Amino acid sequence: MVNELPPMLQVGDVIVHTDIIAERFACDIAACCGRCCEEGDAGAPVTMDEIARIEEVLDDIWPGMSASAQSVVDRQGVAYADPEGELVTSIVGGGNCVFRGPKGCLLPERPISCHLYPIREKRFGGGLVGLQYHRWNICEAARLKGAAEGTPLYRFLREPLVRRFGEDWYRELCVAADMMMKEMTQQ
Repeated sequence: MVNELPPMLQVGDVIVHTDIIAERFACDIAACCGRCCEEGDAGAPVTMDEIARIEEVLDDIWPGMSASAQSVVDRQGVAYADPEGELVTSIVGGGNCVFRGPKGCLLPERPISCHLYPIREKRFGGGLVGLQYHRWNICEAARLKGAAEGTPLYRFLREPLVRRFGEDWYRELCVAADMMMKEMTQQ
């Protein structure tokens, strides 16, 4: 009999899909070359505060941006509303983030949605937040590397999870994850 994980657990006001705990993952930029910044049909989700911070540093990063990225920013700004009405970073050529330079992201601080990727955040009413693992074929090398190292996704993304939710919340997540995995092995 195969033990199955419950689909979700709650840590504070955050509902965490258990794939985030069970999946092994460690970005392998040498293998994928940061394709998550180059492919897709929309930019990365951003908040109004993040847009303001990007606009504050735009003059500094402008010289590193491609001419086509500069043209897009001139035309529509650093962000736009996607078809679902969510604010996202501007893209060029149907998928490339305008802030992607030849050696990676030009921004001194990436938006939290980029830092958390492949975890995606969804906000619900009453302050409730949901976290889900976005499984994408371009991250296969990261899954292989994570499996080889035995690194769970939530451990690999410790820094951005702490950045977003705080150290205390992250400690609670680790305790809940350890309890869940221990319970699964005892079944």
